[in-house]
Amino acid sequence: MLRGFGAWQTDLALRRRFHLTERFGLQFSAEFFNLFNHPNFGDPLKVSVFTQIANPLFGLSTQTLANSLGTGGAAGGFNPLYQIGGPRSIQLALKLTF
Repeated sequence: MLRGFGAWQTDLALRRRFHLTERFGLQFSAEFFNLFNHPNFGDPLKVSVFTQIANPLFGLSTQTLANSLGTGGAAGGFNPLYQIGGPRSIQLALKLTF
C-alpha cells in the first residue's frame, strides 16, 4: 500500500470597515488562499497491481493535489484553482453599506 503526500496550506483573510457618513459605510476585504504558494502533490500514480513495479512512474506524483481532486464541470468537483492544494489566489471585495 502506498500513502499519498501530506498537504498543508495557509489561508488569510483581512477586513477593514470605513465609516463614510452616519448612514453610509464601506467594507474592504482581502482573502489569500495558499498564501505561501506551497506545492501540494496528488497521490502517486495508480496502476494495475500486476504492472506496478514495472511502470517507470511507479510511486511518482504526476499532478498537483488540486488537479487530482477533479476538474469541475461534468466530471464533478471544483475548479482546481479553488480547491486545497491549488496555486496561490487572492480575492478582493468592496462592499457599500447603508
